[in-house]
Amino acid sequence: MNNKEIIEIASIRLALIAPAINNTFTEQSKIAYYRRVSINPVKLPNGNSVLYSPGTLSNWESEYNRFGFDSLLPKTRSDIGQTRKLSNVAIEQIYTLKNNFPKINATLIYYKLIEDGFIKEKDVSISTVQRFIKNNDIRSARCINMKDRKAFEEEFATGMFQGDTCYGPFITENGERKRTYVIMLIDDKSRLIVGGRFFYNDNSYNFQKVLKEAVARYGIPKKIYLDNGSPYRNEQLSLICGSLGIVELHTMVRDGASKGKVERNFRTLKSRWLNTLDVESISSLAELNDELFTYINKHNITIHSSTKQRPIDRYKSDLAHVKVASDSEWLDNCFMNRVQRKVNNDATISIDKISYDVPMQFIKQKVEVRYLPDDMDSAYIYYEKIKYSIRKTNKVENGKTKRKNPLNIDYSKDGVKYV
Repeated sequence: MNNKEIIEIASIRLALIAPAINNTFTEQSKIAYYRRVSINPVKLPNGNSVLYSPGTLSNWESEYNRFGFDSLLPKTRSDIGQTRKLSNVAIEQIYTLKNNFPKINATLIYYKLIEDGFIKEKDVSISTVQRFIKNNDIRSARCINMKDRKAFEEEFATGMFQGDTCYGPFITENGERKRTYVIMLIDDKSRLIVGGRFFYNDNSYNFQKVLKEAVARYGIPKKIYLDNGSPYRNEQLSLICGSLGIVELHTMVRDGASKGKVERNFRTLKSRWLNTLDVESISSLAELNDELFTYINKHNITIHSSTKQRPIDRYKSDLAHVKVASDSEWLDNCFMNRVQRKVNNDATISIDKISYDVPMQFIKQKVEVRYLPDDMDSAYIYYEKIKYSIRKTNKVENGKTKRKNPLNIDYSKDGVKYV
C-alpha cells in the first residue's frame, strides 16, 4: 500500500467506529451496533471487500480513544491484490460518452477509451470500467443524469459542515490585478456560516486554514461534506480529519449539486452582497475579507428563509451537543501537515526543494516531519511521541560550527586544520 491508501483505510475505520465514539448509534448498545455493521462487507481502496468482526471494531475504538487517528493506520504494507484505478481524465470521458451516446454500453466505452488513448489495455481491465459505471449509477439510458435526492438535515448543530469554493472578484493590490477565491464552510443544521475567507489561491492549505478557524470558534463537526477537487481530497486533510475525529465525506464525481446548502449559500452571497460590492474601491485582500466578515456576521443573525430562525440561535440551542477542542496546542498539532522523509548522510532533509538540518541521530532513518507550510520555523520531527526541532540549512553558518568528528576537524577556520 502507498501512503494515500493507508490514510484512506484509516479514514474508513474511523467512519465505522464514529457512531460509537460520538454515541450516535441507534441500537441498544455499542456491541449491538458493531454486530449490525459487521454483517456487511466494507470496500477497501484497492477494490477488495472485507468483513470486520465486532471485536475488531471495538478494539479500534479503544485504540482510537487512547492514541488517536494514528492508531488506525494499517501497520502492514503490501501491494498484493491492488486494483488499478481509472484516472480523473478517463472518468470525465466516461461521463462525456454516456451523455453524448446514452445507449452505449460499458464494453464499447472501454474500447473507445483505449482507442482514444485515455487508458491502456494492460493497465485497466474491462471489469474496472463496468464496475465504475455500475457503482456510480450511470447505466440507465433513459435517465442518465437523474440522481436519487432527498432533503436531509443533521439532527444537531456541528453534525456536519459542508464546504466549497466559489470564484470571487478580481482586485488590484500593489498594482497587480488578481483573481480571488472565497472558501466557505456552513453548518448543515443551523445554516450558520462557520468559516469563510477570500484567498488568491484555491488550494488545500487555504481550506485547512478556514476549517481550523471554524473548529476553533464553533466546535468539531462529526462529519464534513466536500467535493472531489484537490483542495478537498488529499492525504493531509484526511490526516487532519482523522486527528480531530471527523468523518470525511465526498460527493460523487460531477455531482456538486448534492452539497445543496453550501451551493445555495454562495448564490445568496452573490445576489445579496458580492454583486453589489464596489470592487474597484477594494485595494487589498485584507479589505475584501473585512467586508466578507461583516456580511457573515449579518447572515448569522438574520432569520433564514428555510428554517425561519436565526442561524446563531439554531446553533446555540444545540450547544450541549457541540464538541470543542481540548486546548489550542492540541488543535495546532492536529492541523500540522505530515510528510515522510529519509535523512541524508549530512543530516539534512528536503521539503519543497528547501534543505533543513535535523538531529544527527536520524541519519539514514525514515522520519515523519510535521509542519505548517507558511510557518516552517515551527516544523519538527515527530519520533516516539517526542518532538525534535529542525531548521533551514545555512551552509555558511554550518561551516563555522565545530563538529564532533573522528578527525576533530575545525570548520571555523580557513582550510582544513587538525587540532
